[in-house]
Amino acid sequence: MKRMIAILTIVLSIGTSLHAAEYKVKTRYPIAGTEGWDYIAVDSAARRLYVSHSIRVNVLNADTGAAIGTIEDTPGVHGVAIASRFKHGFTSNGKEDKVSMFDTSTLAVIKKIEVGKGPDGIYCDEASQRIFTNNHGSHNITAIDGKSGAVVGTVEIGGNGEGAVTGKDGLVYVALEDKNEIAAFDPKTLEVKRHLPLENITAPTGLAVDVKNDRLFVGGHNKTMAIINVASGKQVASFPTGSGTDAAGFDALTRRIFISNGEGNLTVIQQHSADEYTPDESVVTQPSAKTMAFDKKTGQVFLSAATVTNIPATEPGKKPTKVIAEGSFCVLVVGK
Repeated sequence: MKRMIAILTIVLSIGTSLHAAEYKVKTRYPIAGTEGWDYIAVDSAARRLYVSHSIRVNVLNADTGAAIGTIEDTPGVHGVAIASRFKHGFTSNGKEDKVSMFDTSTLAVIKKIEVGKGPDGIYCDEASQRIFTNNHGSHNITAIDGKSGAVVGTVEIGGNGEGAVTGKDGLVYVALEDKNEIAAFDPKTLEVKRHLPLENITAPTGLAVDVKNDRLFVGGHNKTMAIINVASGKQVASFPTGSGTDAAGFDALTRRIFISNGEGNLTVIQQHSADEYTPDESVVTQPSAKTMAFDKKTGQVFLSAATVTNIPATEPGKKPTKVIAEGSFCVLVVGK
């Protein structure tokens, strides 16, 4: 009997590995323009993709890639968050220290909201239907009511927030890129409740959560991702990733973790139990595909990407100029 169980375990393990290897770039959704981009978001229920695109947000049909419309006048937009209960969307406009609130049905802008300096990542806590912006310039987080668009307070997080998720305990966990830690705050009282130092993660950015098993999955810029036991704050395991990591996702159905890497691959980790994990074969994506959105309805991963050329600076102390090839900007669709 023991031998049969062992054989069955091996067969299941092999089957899982082969199943994971089926992930690939299935198609590309082209988007016109040569401007830069940052985060991408998916509304799985409404079947819409929101793609940040410098001064606008391109809205696509998540299943076909067809253009639905645009949200204009979003200078330096980083991301989009949806308060689904109220059919309101919000964009973080980094170059004007504002958030655009829009109607998700018509895409019409309702109003602009003053927030902290340099709003970057933006996300919604589903329970409270509050929107939060990670403000890199002022090192805090602005809280916005998802119904009225009113600013309801500030979270003094003390760092530059990147990826954020709501945990099993109802707290919002935020990866602090400049602190090498994860901080947690109460979305209702806006009080910071916890600081979880990271053992071997530098500049944490991508963050995903397994609510059932109370585990956090965090990816950093030092080509490493880690699994964190939320209750203890301790690291369970870590695995290598590609460079240029910027986002993460978790598929609760297949129990797979995804980490997007700008060097052109998607790290895939298989969860077997709360504390048991094995790496699957990485998926070849495209250089520059550093941000992603996981679609919980289809199990697909969406990544923004383009053909980018770096032109060296002509003056000392200046940064290289990034040139995006005409017709190359798109959304990659990774699935099975």
